[in-house]
Amino acid sequence: MKRPLILILAGCFGLLLAGCSAKYYRASADKEVAKIIAEKSPAVPNMDRRFSIEQTNRFSIDELPAATNLVEFLGAESQVEVGARVLSLERALDLAVKFSRAYQMEKEKVYLAALALTFERNLFTPLFAGRAQTAYQVNTEEVRLVVDPLTREPRVLAAEDAKLVEEHRITAQTALGARWLLRSGTLITASATADFLRFITGDPRMAPRSELAARIIQPLWGGRGYKVTMENLTQAEREMLYALRKFTLYRKSFSVQNAMEYYRVLRNRDMALNNWNGYQSAKKNAERTRAFVNEGRTRLGELGRLEQQELASEAQWINAIREYKLALDNFKIDLGLSVQANLILDSGELDRLRIEHPNIDVGDAIQLALTMRLDYQNAKDVLEDSTRKVDVAAEGFKPRLDFVSNIGINSAPKPGRVFAAPDPERYHWDAGLNLDLPFERTAERNLYRTALITAQKAGRDLTLLEDTIKRQVRDNWRVLEKDRRNYEISELTVRATGPVPGSPVTIATPVG
Repeated sequence: MKRPLILILAGCFGLLLAGCSAKYYRASADKEVAKIIAEKSPAVPNMDRRFSIEQTNRFSIDELPAATNLVEFLGAESQVEVGARVLSLERALDLAVKFSRAYQMEKEKVYLAALALTFERNLFTPLFAGRAQTAYQVNTEEVRLVVDPLTREPRVLAAEDAKLVEEHRITAQTALGARWLLRSGTLITASATADFLRFITGDPRMAPRSELAARIIQPLWGGRGYKVTMENLTQAEREMLYALRKFTLYRKSFSVQNAMEYYRVLRNRDMALNNWNGYQSAKKNAERTRAFVNEGRTRLGELGRLEQQELASEAQWINAIREYKLALDNFKIDLGLSVQANLILDSGELDRLRIEHPNIDVGDAIQLALTMRLDYQNAKDVLEDSTRKVDVAAEGFKPRLDFVSNIGINSAPKPGRVFAAPDPERYHWDAGLNLDLPFERTAERNLYRTALITAQKAGRDLTLLEDTIKRQVRDNWRVLEKDRRNYEISELTVRATGPVPGSPVTIATPVG
């Protein structure tokens, strides 16, 4: 009874292990990726050291303050905003980082780059594998050799007396293997195998066999040396650095973009207010003119023109409300919040806007951009990568010379035993050289020419990006100067004429 119990316990343990394996491997991947990101992050300024792709944050709009003022200029939408939660700019940027779908996708790109690097690094560690196979075999064989019942000696039957006999047997095979690739290109493999054969019918004999074997391949020249062996790992390390730079650059632009969208929503809200003021003014003009017409002081044609103006102003006001609500809904989606969340933005953020001119000239700004821009650093490193790949591709034209050695120990034939251990005295080994002459190298030729073209393209891309950065800085500088002067002119205009009662002061949107 002990043996069945052991088998049942082993099966239960196997099922338990299978059930836990997915959770274990997920945790293992997260741990290794976190280690790589922590290792690489110091090389990228402003990289988030608390990086994680897990979204465990919970948020309720009830945490935000509620709006109590009823605004008239939104018409029927005014009632909707009573009790709506007011979202500040700082809280909006915080929510965007936690819940934005686009931001989450960029974080996952970094994770996947680190995951790819774990695979390449793992190739240079000892890798183990196991395999087992068993089968119940039934064969029919023609028997011509039998034991004479009288003499007890074997004798051969004639062809017409031969008969088919059904033979049953059990076979089992197990194998354990290890593989270790060194950075020099040396490949070491080892294996332990065991075969088992037992005949069920006839003579219940057993035929076990086992072997220990190892193989070493050492590149001596061309094709598989250090440079070629390490290329995939080197590129994966570089891609990880590129991913961190791209994410850091995206994180900066993401915050700026969301801030600009925040102010655009407020601008649309002010446009609704301005259009409402315009509509009220047009209504008053039409009403005044209508009274003048009734008194005979104004012609009827003038009233018709003003009534058309009133209708056009009303249409503009209604459209401005629609555009404001649409911009607000789009902003909710960008933050990763439900479009049905009853939120409004804090108009007081406009009062806190300030223009701060950088104390730097345009030439220094360009040099600073070329030094600090992470996309420019990536472009320079991509050119370096493509140049390295040209050298790697050139290795394919060299003859390949490898030192190869095999060694093994076999078991002695021991019928009747369940297992036969390898016998150290039954060894075999060999050593030699393998030479691969480069007579056919069309694939290598094409790879090399492609690498040359890729390197040339990377050089052109770098110079194009450099010129683009210079143009962007120069243009942004001009826009900044224009917006600064427009703001000053707006202030002077307001001081000279005063604002229209009930209408806001127009404030320029910050340059991204």
